[in-house]
Amino acid sequence: MPDDFERMWSDLAPIGRSARTGGYFRQPFLSAERELADWFLEQCVSRGLEVETDAFGNVVAWWRGGGVVSHLRVHEPSEPGPKGDSLPTSAGILTGSHLDSVLDGGAYDGPLGVVSALAAIDELRRRGFLPTRPIGVGVFVEEEGSRFGLACLGSRLATGAMSWESARELSDRDGVRLGDVLEGGSSSLLAGVGTFVELHVEQGRDLVDRAAAVGVASEIWPHGRYRFDFAGQANHAGTTRMVDRKDPMLTYAMTALAANKQARLVDQRATFGRIEVAPNGTNAVPSRVTAWLDARASSDASLGDLVETITRQALERAERDGTSLEVTAESVSASVAFDPALAAAVAADHADGDWPIVPTAAGHDAGILSAAGIPSAMLFVRNPTGISHSPEEHAEVPDCLVGVHALADTLERLAR
Repeated sequence: MPDDFERMWSDLAPIGRSARTGGYFRQPFLSAERELADWFLEQCVSRGLEVETDAFGNVVAWWRGGGVVSHLRVHEPSEPGPKGDSLPTSAGILTGSHLDSVLDGGAYDGPLGVVSALAAIDELRRRGFLPTRPIGVGVFVEEEGSRFGLACLGSRLATGAMSWESARELSDRDGVRLGDVLEGGSSSLLAGVGTFVELHVEQGRDLVDRAAAVGVASEIWPHGRYRFDFAGQANHAGTTRMVDRKDPMLTYAMTALAANKQARLVDQRATFGRIEVAPNGTNAVPSRVTAWLDARASSDASLGDLVETITRQALERAERDGTSLEVTAESVSASVAFDPALAAAVAADHADGDWPIVPTAAGHDAGILSAAGIPSAMLFVRNPTGISHSPEEHAEVPDCLVGVHALADTLERLAR
């Protein structure tokens, strides 16, 4: 199993990696991410797994317990979805994650869960285990929202949490609509899924502080993405007196500082990580600044209070600056509490004792499936740097192998 994991990881390492920064650019439906998708299908074929796809590019590959099958059936996105004996005959256990990345992201966020899922099936086969319930390995598209702006887009579409009619109008930074990339339609990909278990690199230092290689998720904090449109008056940077300016950049700058202060005061999270400026000239007062706020909090009420306070302070500053502001909630995900009995069962009775159960402020496909009524759990693998969404994101191979064993143990328990 170590050789299996390390070989697969080595295969993925160069795909989509920037020679300049060392980070990854694996945006959905572009060349690097599609190369990873092809790699995944090849791995499934080599293991004799039955592959199903939906109209949105999500994929599930099923192991039904009979060893290596002699054929493969792939449902193309244009087809209505799996029917008849192509669905699990009893509630299946799904694992997996995603293969896309944030812009200039790390190697582990997403792909670690996919590689570990394949390695866990290899491990179960070596043990001679034959599941009485089907085990699937899934890959959801556009989990990060790095191209079309909505996180967990693939799983939202697969669960019906978002309609295709709304999703197809989403566009990337070049103006390409999702409807121009996909034909779309509907999905029955998850119809036979009874439980979802997602393995993920930890995005923080909780496990480092606990000296634990693996942990189990208790909950996902609520989070949202909000677009702040600041408007002012374009003017000459040299000839316009400071007192005469209507500069939206000043309003934005104060808002970014206010967001930082308010989040620190209540120990929550607020980040302006993306900004667009028009006309974006060095010698011009801008006419427009568009900025995106990522806000996260320990409860739904706390998230609402945080965004309301930031917005109020921004509007007050806009009035003083002679500018204007419109705020649009582009996506908001409510808090998710994972089934405590399932989390306890996943965490319990391992060779090294029970794994710790910890919360996370990062969004995941597991949260979308849980909210859709599919019992879900998450395993985290220790990240020694605590850094994520960055080229410095990391996990040590021995910890990754512990994660594979923990996932295999979990799948074995659930699939008996």
